[in-house]
Amino acid sequence: MIKTKSEIEKIVGPFKDKKGALISILQHVQSKFGYLSEVAISDIANELKLSENEIYGVATFYSQFKFNKPGKHQVKVCLGTACHVRGGHDLMGTVERQLDIKHGEKTKDSQFSLERVACMGCCALAPVMVVDKDIYGKTSSTKVKQILNKYKNDGGK
Repeated sequence: MIKTKSEIEKIVGPFKDKKGALISILQHVQSKFGYLSEVAISDIANELKLSENEIYGVATFYSQFKFNKPGKHQVKVCLGTACHVRGGHDLMGTVERQLDIKHGEKTKDSQFSLERVACMGCCALAPVMVVDKDIYGKTSSTKVKQILNKYKNDGGK
């Protein structure tokens, strides 16, 4: 269980009197905890004297914010134009089969979560897969199992 109240107070503190700081606060909280939990949203609302609905209204507008705890290792597959043309959808299908999940889900053991991304900004390396902060360019479906195995059972990190 995340002890958020005092940690949220520390994050909100420097922004408390700044107008329009909610997005920055949400980014900091997500960076700290990996997602925006119901408890964190409630604590932010209390600190800023806003309703939880106002917080959710802003946070749900932006796709960067997550409301479910991610897996230990976050896998992202780029489906931008360059990656799409060079097999990004096949790559996504292979990752989904290897992990036995669809994008937006996490594995039963919470080791991996999977996201599709519109563009990673690595078009010259297409197709691209990212695990945590490690970028794998020119990735083929045959390389997926080898890459994912590096992170299983606390490997890779």
